[in-house]
Amino acid sequence: MTTKKYVYWQDEEMWLGYLEEYADYWTQAETENEFKENLTDIYKELTSGRIPNVL
Repeated sequence: MTTKKYVYWQDEEMWLGYLEEYADYWTQAETENEFKENLTDIYKELTSGRIPNVL
């Protein structure tokens, strides 16, 4: 399993943040668990090779 660092904070009722390696791709969610799931989905999508010009 690969460990990835991320930056996050809670702003009122929303969790916001991004993966350090992909700081241009932010996500948000109403719960911390949903937020972490969103980060996982973003990572999978960005590393899948299906999006042009993402390294």
